Amino acid sequence: MIPIMKDLDLIQKEIATALEQLKEKSLITEAVLAKKVRENAKIQGKNKAGICLKDLEACVEFLAENKQLYFSLHVNSANDILIKKEDSSKPMDSDSKKRRQSSEKSISVLTSGDLRGKSSGGKSPQKRTDRKKLSVRNYDDFE
Repeated sequence: MIPIMKDLDLIQKEIATALEQLKEKSLITEAVLAKKVRENAKIQGKNKAGICLKDLEACVEFLAENKQLYFSLHVNSANDILIKKEDSSKPMDSDSKKRRQSSEKSISVLTSGDLRGKSSGGKSPQKRTDRKKLSVRNYDDFE
C-alpha cells in the first residue's frame, strides 16, 4: 500500500519534510535527520533520540512514490541508520533490518507523542524549591 501524506502520522510527516530539506546530501545519517526533525518540530530535549525504522521506511516509500526522491537504507556496525540518495529506492536487507529493530528496544526514538508536547519518557524539569535548613543546635526545629 502506498501511503499518502494524510496517511502518514505526525512523526512520519516531520521525517518526510526533513528528508526533503536534506535531499541535496548524498548521505544522511540518522543523527542528522533526527536533529533536523527536532529543529523543525521545536522539540526540546531527547537530543540522543533516533528515528524508528518503521517510520523511516514509510517516509522513504512516500517520497519515492510522490516526490520522485529515492533513498536506500543501510545500517552501520553500531546499528545507526544511514540514508543514501540513489537513483531508485532499495529496501534494507533482512539481517540488517532485524538487527536494527532489536536494537530499537533499548534506544530512545522520536514519536508522534513528542510532537504533541507529551512527555514520552523521563520527567519534566521541575523548579527547585527552597528547603528549610535544620540546625542541630536549635531544638525548636525538632519539636
